[in-house]
Amino acid sequence: MEVTAALQRLAAFQPHKSTKSQLLLDQNKSLLNKNAYLKQGDEGWETLEKLFLAALDQGDIETADNCLKILSERFPGSARIDCLTGIRMEVTESPDIALQYYGELLEGDSANASFWRRKAAVYRKLGKIDQAVQELSTMLDTYYTEVDGWLELADIYSSCQQYTYALQSLAHTLLLAPQNPFHFLQFAETAYLAADIPLALKTYLQVVDMTDDDDDDVPPIDTIPTGVTLRAWFGVKLCTHRLTTEPKTASSSASQTPAPSATTLSSLDDLATERLRTAYLNTTRESPPQGDKALIDALAKVIAAGSAKEE
Repeated sequence: MEVTAALQRLAAFQPHKSTKSQLLLDQNKSLLNKNAYLKQGDEGWETLEKLFLAALDQGDIETADNCLKILSERFPGSARIDCLTGIRMEVTESPDIALQYYGELLEGDSANASFWRRKAAVYRKLGKIDQAVQELSTMLDTYYTEVDGWLELADIYSSCQQYTYALQSLAHTLLLAPQNPFHFLQFAETAYLAADIPLALKTYLQVVDMTDDDDDDVPPIDTIPTGVTLRAWFGVKLCTHRLTTEPKTASSSASQTPAPSATTLSSLDDLATERLRTAYLNTTRESPPQGDKALIDALAKVIAAGSAKEE
């Protein structure tokens, strides 16, 4: 695994007892017996790192410590080991000890974004949102291109319902990673929460354009929306429904994004409805419900169920 990507993954780690981590723990715990991980070569070390995180996620401290001991002996002084050690402290020690540890790491390596983000995560768990924002802001003032840092800052603002600040943070991710449709989807969903419906609709449609495969032999209208594309069409439907039933939302765009004409809005609504009905039928093997509200409620459950499976 490339070092930067690995550190970004460690910086974002949060224990939540997922079924995926339990499965990984069950499948790989036996690798610790008779040093079986050595047979995997370099992949064995990455597997041990993943096993360490899975064990922490499931509260299996003994297995986590065994993995950390092996990795520390194999890679002494590694930034990844430092980050793993910090994560271990976050789970088993007081927040003050973890904060002190990350502070000491940053004194020696202030360029390591993963340390900044772990420190911010500790503050966030303590409910000290201002300090978490300050840590991330300080990091991003110097290391502007840290996309994950901007995403995390946006997530903090969104959790506090400060959607305008969240949109400002996400705008940086769009500049830094303009090819990533998921970032545009997050921007669109945040714009919707901020009640800037015209901006949300415009960005949802951008996501649809980005995720349509122009090189595919199957016309987009004949495809079955899934994943990011499904969420984008769902967002389009939410927006067209709001703009149709609540006309005032068309003129209350904080970004001054113009709303589509009535004719265009109607066409978009019809297309979004067709796309969502197709997705619902394919996913549930049941006839889609009639009526906008019923369809929206039903698709919200489908999308939530799909997101749960991905965790």
